[in-house]
Amino acid sequence: MSDAGEFIDLSLQRESSWSRAETMRARLGGEPGGRALRFYGASVGAVRGAVRDAGRRYPGLAHDEVTSLGAELWAVPVFERRLAAVVLLQANVGLLTNSDLTRLEGFIRDARVRELVDPLAIDVLGPLVDGLDPPGRARAESVLDRWVRESDVWLRRAALLSALPALRAGSGDWARFVRQARAVLGGSSGELLSAAGSLAAGAAGAQSDTGAGFDAATEAVARVLAEMARRRPELQFSPSTS
Repeated sequence: MSDAGEFIDLSLQRESSWSRAETMRARLGGEPGGRALRFYGASVGAVRGAVRDAGRRYPGLAHDEVTSLGAELWAVPVFERRLAAVVLLQANVGLLTNSDLTRLEGFIRDARVRELVDPLAIDVLGPLVDGLDPPGRARAESVLDRWVRESDVWLRRAALLSALPALRAGSGDWARFVRQARAVLGGSSGELLSAAGSLAAGAAGAQSDTGAGFDAATEAVARVLAEMARRRPELQFSPSTS
């Protein structure tokens, strides 16, 4: 293990709590990827603090060092280590390039837990793509279009949620999001769009409702709709939108 990786891991273990670990296991154990995870029981704040302290202790990490450290943290199936990898990439997203999409795809396929997939999509993937130059963004968007057509529901979810940062900021490509969402909803678009619209109207519950028979990708459509209903109600989502 690298010095930085060992520092983060030991910091997380020092912040461990048996009762918090049990609570996290009960909450995330029902997720497809949650059953394979172990838990230290460190809080999200402790995870962020460990990554921040590592940045101070080992300053000036370059692209390859950041991505290697992220892969090292992710390799062990401990939730807090994997969350630390996400936080590390989030803090260094300006260093990431198109070449890192393959690594992120592997993380997302492996994660299958909302509390890992969602920050990877919203806090890493979205800003990464938005920060690319036009040719780089075009290549990245072609990758996301492929993800939307993948059988892996978590890749579809990540591709959809990656649109949120730009849409929140008042920009983004709404028509492109709608095309992707319609591809995910497929032939059941009428019924599912109606259900998703109902979730969007119920702002507080839309982002956390996992009991409506939605898969993880359809749930992502509902989450984006819920946020846009509050932030940008002028954006309309219907089967006829193009």
